[in-house]
Amino acid sequence: MAKQWMLIEGGDVITGDGSTILRTCDVLAEGDRIVKFGSVDAETDIPRGVTLQRIDARGKTVMPGLIDAHCHMTYGLARTEEEISMYTPAELRTLIAAANIEKVLHAGVTSISQPGGSFYIGVGLREGIRQGLVHGPRMTTAGRYLTTSNGLTDWFPDTTGNPEASTGRLTNTADEMVSEIRHQVKNGVDLIKLADSPFGEFQAFSNDEMKLCADTAHRFNRRITIHARGSDEVGAAVDAGFDHIMHGNMMTDEVIDKLAQSQIPLIPTLLFMHHIVEFSHLSGIRPSIAEATKRMNEKTMDSLHRAHAAGVKFGMGTDSGFAVVPYGEFHARELELLVEYAGMTPLEAIRAGTLNNAPMVGLEGEVGEVAVGKLADLIVVDGDPSVNLKLLYTPGKITHVVLAGELQTFPDDIRTRFLRNNYLPHDYGFEVMSYERAFEGGERPVTQLDWSTEQREDLVSDLQKREHEVAAAAE
Repeated sequence: MAKQWMLIEGGDVITGDGSTILRTCDVLAEGDRIVKFGSVDAETDIPRGVTLQRIDARGKTVMPGLIDAHCHMTYGLARTEEEISMYTPAELRTLIAAANIEKVLHAGVTSISQPGGSFYIGVGLREGIRQGLVHGPRMTTAGRYLTTSNGLTDWFPDTTGNPEASTGRLTNTADEMVSEIRHQVKNGVDLIKLADSPFGEFQAFSNDEMKLCADTAHRFNRRITIHARGSDEVGAAVDAGFDHIMHGNMMTDEVIDKLAQSQIPLIPTLLFMHHIVEFSHLSGIRPSIAEATKRMNEKTMDSLHRAHAAGVKFGMGTDSGFAVVPYGEFHARELELLVEYAGMTPLEAIRAGTLNNAPMVGLEGEVGEVAVGKLADLIVVDGDPSVNLKLLYTPGKITHVVLAGELQTFPDDIRTRFLRNNYLPHDYGFEVMSYERAFEGGERPVTQLDWSTEQREDLVSDLQKREHEVAAAAE
């Protein structure tokens, strides 16, 4: 089959390198690769007789598709840790994740990394996308977090135990850590994730244990990351040779200098904690939690400003999957928060959400930049995000999403379809947010658990139609 050509004409191009904007620039793709940008002559640069799709980007901005390095597709708009780990069987959780991931792509996020989730749903989701069974972005995934009895994701009392449906896998000894990594590699993960203490109050893994986990992951050619809010665990992760580090809310100058010298990317993942505070009055978050989170955010701002000034490399992650950070709504708001919390310029923040994140999705040198030879994962934005980053998450402002050189299409109701895991049988935990609810006084989004019988039948019909389309394309 002949490759399709795509010509995006006359837009301003943000290349993703953190500083460059090319005014009134064309971008030409052959198949899934960019072959030219600048001034394109359709008569001389494009062979006669090929299939050519043209996109008029005059007055708009063309830039790399966003890369979210911290997106939890199995969380299902959870309000509580119990809803993440219980109440929804794996089979249903997989179907909900498969439906939700299309919303992520619609938001201009063309690649994601899932740093931990239930069972091996992420592996199945990744393969479903690759085989055309699921409509979504490029994806890499971890399995369950490795944790200890003192770490994030071992939430429940010892009398309850560590449920198999939990996102965490309890590993209290070196042998258990190595064994779990071996099993996860066997089951197809791209990434190993460690979960240190929830709020950085102590180091849940010893230095030797971190080094053992990193060496084991690397022996199997897998990346490794860690939930590390405190300075000690960030420093230990650098010493152990982790590939990227999540959070870094509280870091000493000494650890910041070490991190900067290593050029190991830091992914602060600010959105979740910021929304807990900003929208506590809308989402039902207890005042004590909001106040404690506010204090953490203040420490984070100080830490990240010092880190940016010292030359730490940053990436973008959102923790999407909780009710207050739903899929497809606020991913690009993380870029605004990198400007606010770390002192970046908008173009630096865009680089954090594009070029800097390419290694996290296994495509370093392939995605995250508008350049010849790179994969044509692109978005077209109505306006200039280098002046106003909010355009990247304002409904309707991303006018085109291009993945692997193909213009993506979406259901008409993609933004208003909220699908969630089963929830606790009483009013507890925080509620689902949306752009309209946050900024326009809208109502709480309706999820499929609130749907009428007719609406449920419509979803089944859509899924059956998609299955027929995939089967027809394979013939």
